[in-house]
Amino acid sequence: MQKRLATIEEKLPDADPLTRLQLVQERMDLQRQLDAADSTVDLQELEDEFVKAAADYSRRKGITYAAWRELGIDPAVLRRASIRRGAG
Repeated sequence: MQKRLATIEEKLPDADPLTRLQLVQERMDLQRQLDAADSTVDLQELEDEFVKAAADYSRRKGITYAAWRELGIDPAVLRRASIRRGAG
């Protein structure tokens, strides 16, 4: 991405207006992708928040252990959230 950004910067001064517009948009898109790649997400914090809310949410909405599993929620996380097989 950095290499493509450098190429865009080289081409911008001599580009016709339509090409310049496209290059500017591509530069913005690439910069947004780089910014997103640099940001970090605290997965443990997200998991902990899920654990706090999931059991009550599951009861209110009638969501079963099997439904969470089908979405890919790890069994250990469901145990931490007090969501058990056969419940619901």
